[in-house]
Amino acid sequence: MKKQVVLFLMCCGMVVNLFAQTPKVPYTSSKFEQLGAELPSPNNTRMADGSPGHEYWQNRADYNIKVELDDEKQSIKASETITYTNNSPKDLPYLWVQLDQNLFDKQSDTYKSLTYSLEDNFGLFMFIEYMRRTNFDGGYQILSVKDKLGKPLKFTIQRTMMRIDLPTPLKAKGGIVSFSIDWSFNITDAAADPIYTRSGFEFFEKDKNYVYEIAQWFPRMAVYSDVRGWQHKQFMGRGEFALPFGNYEVAITVPADHIVAATGELQNPLAVLSPEHLKRLEQAKTAQEPVFIVSQKEAEEAEKKKANTKKTWIYKAQNVRDFAWASSRKFIWDAMQVSVEGKKVWAMSYYPKEGNPLWERTSTKVVAHTLKVYSKHSIAYPYPVAISVHGPVGGMEYPMISFNNQGRPNPDGTYDKKTEAATISVIIHEVGHNFFPMIVNSDERQWTWMDEGLNSFLQYLAEKEWDKDFPSQSGPAKKIVSYMKGDPKKLVPIMTNSEQIDLMQFGPNAYSKPATALNVLRETVMGRELFDYAFKEYSRRWAFKHPEPADFFRSMEDASAMDLDWFWRGWFFGTEPVDISLDSVFFYKTPDNKNVSENGNIKMKNINPFIYTNIKGILGADANKALNENVYLYGLHLSNVGGLISPVIIQVNYKDGTSEIIRLPAEIWRYNPENITKVIHLPKEVSSFALDPHLETADIDEANNHFPRKQMPSQFDKIKNGANAGIEEEED
Repeated sequence: MKKQVVLFLMCCGMVVNLFAQTPKVPYTSSKFEQLGAELPSPNNTRMADGSPGHEYWQNRADYNIKVELDDEKQSIKASETITYTNNSPKDLPYLWVQLDQNLFDKQSDTYKSLTYSLEDNFGLFMFIEYMRRTNFDGGYQILSVKDKLGKPLKFTIQRTMMRIDLPTPLKAKGGIVSFSIDWSFNITDAAADPIYTRSGFEFFEKDKNYVYEIAQWFPRMAVYSDVRGWQHKQFMGRGEFALPFGNYEVAITVPADHIVAATGELQNPLAVLSPEHLKRLEQAKTAQEPVFIVSQKEAEEAEKKKANTKKTWIYKAQNVRDFAWASSRKFIWDAMQVSVEGKKVWAMSYYPKEGNPLWERTSTKVVAHTLKVYSKHSIAYPYPVAISVHGPVGGMEYPMISFNNQGRPNPDGTYDKKTEAATISVIIHEVGHNFFPMIVNSDERQWTWMDEGLNSFLQYLAEKEWDKDFPSQSGPAKKIVSYMKGDPKKLVPIMTNSEQIDLMQFGPNAYSKPATALNVLRETVMGRELFDYAFKEYSRRWAFKHPEPADFFRSMEDASAMDLDWFWRGWFFGTEPVDISLDSVFFYKTPDNKNVSENGNIKMKNINPFIYTNIKGILGADANKALNENVYLYGLHLSNVGGLISPVIIQVNYKDGTSEIIRLPAEIWRYNPENITKVIHLPKEVSSFALDPHLETADIDEANNHFPRKQMPSQFDKIKNGANAGIEEEED
């Protein structure tokens, strides 16, 4: 017996040398190390499993606002009372308020800090914009800051932030303070600053009317959190917002012939809507198609004359982090109620006639579709309404309302498939932001990817459920390849602060790459069922709270029992691309494979017959039976050229014309992330192998994915074929 054991161990040792890749010794793969210093230590507010801890807290801000729109001067005058609740464990001697409109102040650091050359069109554009900004006074005029008794409070404006000094510190764990702010500002012409404008007006020369989309318009409380205290990083135009939740009551005074869309629910419909409008709203509750509350004919009539009286629209919103609104006499308004996870929700759209017929055909239906798909993949939509407004702002989101400029038809009302797709895409994206970050309230000022990346991922799923052939711009792995192939010196990790990402890289880095990463994680690494469960768990845990990246990473692992630190490290903390090369293939000839011949570049290696025979003598009957049934053994030599760890997907093409897919987990690289040999046993002779045949890993070089190598289409061929496809699509 002892002799047999020794012989068995000797044989096993030889087999290991033959059939498995031995790691370099000593060697430790840092690519599979746990995320340690990169993530904050768990504590009583944020637990190791990614959920809020038993001492988690967040502060609250409730608002009562009165605002009046001056349609002649394109300006805002308003006042607000903020009631702020300090649930933190620390007394607060002062409060920080965001003044985002100061981005458009004449002394804005955003424009002062821009660097560009006048040798290209972009640089010239930015210079002209800078000169225009110095002649436009778009910042806040803070008229007063007072306590609840009307006494002035000391305040200090620091660019886009304002510190309010309290007479006595606001007590921890439940202290409440109320104060008021009066202010005014000039509304920005959105067309003059398309890069930074998230709020502004559009002027229509033909009928001399305006569409206003008003956002970031009131002094808003900054977030005070357990992670970084006050989030008062200056607003430079890129990193968006970190905001606390609260209740809002907002009275909006506008010309009497304007229609107003806003966050929340209208409180005084009898005072601002006609009996006919109210009747149509009632009909829309049970309609299967959108109902016109204000028709195009009515909007066109309103364009012809301007009211000299005013109306005040009152809206209330519960448990939201922000408030935005839109106003115009040009608005067409359609609506319908839809069932979302068993709850009735209003889907609405507001748009000028210049958006038709495209907008009346698509917008509200897309809003409804988005709510259903996102609710299925995250949490049930909790608010009573979701609105899409077509106006001057390219694409921007706020609770229950979004601004969507993409997809305006030609003046004669015609539009092509590309314009229609752009309309659908932007509406899905901006309405989808109701979930991330309006409900799952991540810190956009710090991490753009936590809202834009997650939202772009769900946008892709919603687009494909709208139309399986929808021309999505991000999501599929192949869409990010050109970016991943870029100059390594210019690429930055996803885990880069919003304001530090170059403008030209911002879209791929903060939107497309994280969306692609999540799609790869869902389709290739975890599988849909496991991913979907974990993603919903993260959404449930952090709904109406303030998650950080570590909370997302840890929640996804906790709910799936998968160690994904290698994935986060590579995709989110690194810039290396996926590029796996199938360098060579050997056929291991056993004594049982007597009639196999050389197969081109797939060379043969003979297995030692002595070892083979002795192993068969030691193995059990089942294993012997398997070996005797003509097993074909192939050794694949793989190298990780790009550096980013990835699962290995192998398409095996047999000589008889059939094929199969073999999937190997990313852990295949854990001993040696640079070079490995994988032996696979197959039932038939092979003619060729191909890696990642369906382009699902974002591999940047398809040429080295094949063995034997095959001729790949040139860049010219791809452009030529793409152009032909585009022509055919247009003709259809």
